[in-house]
Amino acid sequence: MRTLWTSDEIAVATGGEGVGAFEAAGVSIDTRSIEPGDLFVALAGVRDGHGFVAQAMAAGAAGVLASQAVDAPHVRVADTPIALEQLGIAARERAVGARRCAVTGSVGKTSVTQAIAAALKLAGPSHTSVKSYNNHIGVPLTLARMPADTRFAVFEIGMNHADEITPLSRMVQPHVAVVTIVGPVHVENFPDGEAGVARAKAEIFDGLYPGGIAVLNADDRWFGLLRDAAVARGAKVLSFGSTDGCDARLTGFEAGGEGATVHAILHGKPLTFPIAQTGAHWGLNAMATILAVEALGAPIEAALQALKDFAPLAGRGAERQVALREGAITLIDESYNANPISMRAALRTLGTRAAAGRRIAALTDMLELGPEGEQMHAALAESVDAAGVDLLFAAGPLMRALFESLPPQRQGGWAQDAAALVPMLAGAVRAGDVVMVKGSNGSRASLLVDALVAVADDAGSDA
Repeated sequence: MRTLWTSDEIAVATGGEGVGAFEAAGVSIDTRSIEPGDLFVALAGVRDGHGFVAQAMAAGAAGVLASQAVDAPHVRVADTPIALEQLGIAARERAVGARRCAVTGSVGKTSVTQAIAAALKLAGPSHTSVKSYNNHIGVPLTLARMPADTRFAVFEIGMNHADEITPLSRMVQPHVAVVTIVGPVHVENFPDGEAGVARAKAEIFDGLYPGGIAVLNADDRWFGLLRDAAVARGAKVLSFGSTDGCDARLTGFEAGGEGATVHAILHGKPLTFPIAQTGAHWGLNAMATILAVEALGAPIEAALQALKDFAPLAGRGAERQVALREGAITLIDESYNANPISMRAALRTLGTRAAAGRRIAALTDMLELGPEGEQMHAALAESVDAAGVDLLFAAGPLMRALFESLPPQRQGGWAQDAAALVPMLAGAVRAGDVVMVKGSNGSRASLLVDALVAVADDAGSDA
């Protein structure tokens, strides 16, 4: 077992008191995913983590970070969330050779973070978050898990409100900060709407390491605001987009059955390369990835190889063939989350797909859009039409505005929620259809994906 932390090191980092010596190979906050040798951090959430210490130790935890006496080797601190932050900062300080990147944005931050991580893994000892660990717990947890010999690290940073990104950026102190794009996400939490979201995203520059680099989307309507904020923090700005003057300019995107070919101009030189993604938005995602990897000092070749192999993440464009009794459908799973920008991008990608049968979109409500939410849903009708969607199935009170704006021949079905839409969608699909499912987490779009997979399982059991 490779030691990540000793109990003495944890005590020094957190100002805690050690009770029993131990060595930890990792850090965990959840007994459901704990690995043998992990340090278990007892956080107080919906349920107090101190009540799970016995379970953590039974699962193989090496010791505990706790704010009260527990029946296990532990380091006792006054406040475990603060101690986790202190442990993360100590990890950052001891990894003296690490070049760090932070990624935020209204759309695409998880995918771009993981694409950068895939490239950095090819370039040397690297570190990144698992899943979307991008909040006040996930970011310090990811830092605390960083080995001392890390050369490259990338962190995802998210927010729902103003003043949430600043402390996380200062914790990470990135050498490179990436903003994928700003859009109307969480706008109900900002009195001035999207402008407030843009300023909140610009907080990622607040912790930028001196002489750091900002990688920004020149196609973003808020590019000027972000650029000015980055420059005010002393950053060098690298831009990506589809217009003249970008450091990484997208000039063409050709989707095929197994991926796509990207045409670009990088620092004035033409570049053509394959990627494993088919979504049209991955042209700009690829540009952001390449610039970030280059800015970190890793080889561009690592980025190109990673993009060639980087498959869509679950719930973010992953595809599968779902067998029915009479044949198969292609299921595009975009169920992880949704907002107007990502919804239009997903519909645009659906429109590029050749289908032996029909193009079907199954959509659930996009949430946290504020008073203009219904209008934003209805405005998607143009994208539905441009994509050549044959049938739209919709769930939720907001999606009703889109459903009712379509001609009857395109109205597959509407229901109050995803669960009620399940039988309509499952009963309508047939062999040869391409079905794309997308919606916000809170509107449970994943139920539709699960239902279609269940239809396939039933068909298989009858075979």
